Amino acid sequence: MSKSMIHTAISVRQLALHQIQSIPEEFFDKQPPQFSNTIRWNVGHIAFCLDYFLSLGLPYTSSLPESYAAFFNAGTKPADWTMGPPSKEELVQALSAQLASLSEISSDLLGKNLETPFEMGPLRFETVGEVFNFAFIHETMHVATISCMLKVLQHEPDGER
Repeated sequence: MSKSMIHTAISVRQLALHQIQSIPEEFFDKQPPQFSNTIRWNVGHIAFCLDYFLSLGLPYTSSLPESYAAFFNAGTKPADWTMGPPSKEELVQALSAQLASLSEISSDLLGKNLETPFEMGPLRFETVGEVFNFAFIHETMHVATISCMLKVLQHEPDGER
């Protein structure tokens, strides 16, 4: 079962990367009024959160710059950024590096209990695998948000872009 979890995670990330790479960077920083963030924020948030979730129970070392927390942690937003965010290319490289590291995860580790259960709102995770699965549910939610944002942006009249 654990091998299939890793395979699913790799598939989710491959689909996310394919979608993100196809989006013109001109759309990355436009924020439709219907949304609380931008495509760039959602992409960076996916990378930042996966690093965080993997660090909870796996021997995982982040390769993300420390600045990603200020840009992409929960509760952050582009309106509060005081310096330039990572480029689309940098974000894609970060996501690709994470993808490469997924295949190095030992499926045996996913069945292990966390040292301390992880709670997030009403959710409680007790094993590494539970957090791992949630990380990719979380990712698909943000990929869906990116898809919705892109549709809105692509259908705005030219004068509103």
